Amino acid sequence: MAAAAHAHDRASLVVHLIYRLDFGGLETLLVDCVNRMPAEKYRHAIVCLTGYTAFADKITQPGVELYALDKAPGLGLGTHAALWKLLRRLRPAILHTYNLSTIEYNLVAAMAGVPIRVHAEHGRDAGDPQGLNRKHNLLRRLMAPFIDRYVPVSGDLQRWLREVVGIPDAKNLLINNGVDTAHFHPGAPADGQFVIGTVGRLQDVKNQAGLVDAFAAMLPGQHPPMRLVIVGDGPLRAPLEAKVAAAGLGDVVTLAGARTDIAQLMRGFSVFALSSIAEGTPVTLLEAMACGLPVVSTAVGGIPELVQDGVTGTLAPAGDTGALAAALARYAQDPALAARHGAAGRERIETHYSVSAMVAAYVALYDGLRKTKLNLKETITPCAE
Repeated sequence: MAAAAHAHDRASLVVHLIYRLDFGGLETLLVDCVNRMPAEKYRHAIVCLTGYTAFADKITQPGVELYALDKAPGLGLGTHAALWKLLRRLRPAILHTYNLSTIEYNLVAAMAGVPIRVHAEHGRDAGDPQGLNRKHNLLRRLMAPFIDRYVPVSGDLQRWLREVVGIPDAKNLLINNGVDTAHFHPGAPADGQFVIGTVGRLQDVKNQAGLVDAFAAMLPGQHPPMRLVIVGDGPLRAPLEAKVAAAGLGDVVTLAGARTDIAQLMRGFSVFALSSIAEGTPVTLLEAMACGLPVVSTAVGGIPELVQDGVTGTLAPAGDTGALAAALARYAQDPALAARHGAAGRERIETHYSVSAMVAAYVALYDGLRKTKLNLKETITPCAE
C-alpha cells in the first residue's frame, strides 16, 4: 500500500480544464482517459469553469480532485485569478484545456508556471459551424505561443486548424476519439417495431427538432410500427416537448432525458440517427456503431471520416429533412441492409476507434512533452491500461 502511495505521489499531475462536467461526449472521453491512464505515471484534477453534475460519479480513478470555479457569464476576470491561484497551489506538470471556452486560460497557466499546455478541439458550435468566426480564430492564434500542442479529434478539425486558423503542423496532432467496445456491444434487435434512437445534449447544434420533422414525414403509411427515442437533456427540452405535442406524436416519440444506461438503451434501437449541423467526431456515433447499429447522419465535421456512406450507414446534407426521412425509411423497409451496415460499423470501430488506442495516444503525447520540456532522462513507454 505504501509503495502504491509513493508511486502515486511521483506521478505527474494533469489538470483538465473544462467548461462544465455534465453528460456529453467530450466529458465521456475525458473521464475515460482519466480512468484508464496508468496511475503510476499520471494523476489528475478536473477543474470546471462553472460547475459539475452527477456525471462526476463516473470517475473511478482514485484520488482525482474535482474543482468548480463558479464562473458567471461574461469576461470573468475573477475566474482567471482564481485559476491562477489554484494552479500555483496544485503545481501541475500539464494543463489540458478543452474547446474554445477554455483556450484563453493557457495564458493564465503559463503565468502560473505550468510547464506543459495542451488544448483539444472537439468540435464547433451552432453559432459558427464552419469555424470562420474571425474573433474566435484570432484568439486561437494568439494563444498558440502558450500552447505546446493543439489536439483535434478529426481530420476535418485538423485541416481547419491548419488552413483556417493557421496553427502550424508541428503543433497540430490528430488523436481520434475512442469507445469501449466491451461495454458498447450489439444486442438483440427491437421486437416487432422499428426504433430510431438518438443521444445528445438538447441544444441547437444537435438539431433534434430536424429529426422530429424527419420522423413525422416518415409516419404516414409506414410499416413496421415506428418509435423515436431522444436521449439527453438541455436548454431545448421544453421547445422539443412542445413540438412533439403540437405534431400529435406524443405516443410514438419519447424524450428520455439524461441517462446513465446508454449502452443498454442503444441495444434496443434499430438505427441511430444524428441530425447535427456541426460536429467533431461524435462519441455517440462511436458508441452506436460499436453496438452494431446502422447510422443515419448529417455529413458534417468529422462524421464522413467515421461513417462510410453506403457501407456503415447513410449520410445526408445538414438541414435536409427529406433526405434523413428517406434514409431512415430505407432501413425500416430493409432489415437485411440494416444488419449489414450495422455489422460493418462494429468492425470499423473495433479496428480504428478503440478506447485503448485513444488513451495510448494521449499518454504518448504527455510522455513526449514531458521528455522534451522537462528534460526527462528515462525511456518512456506508452501504456493505455
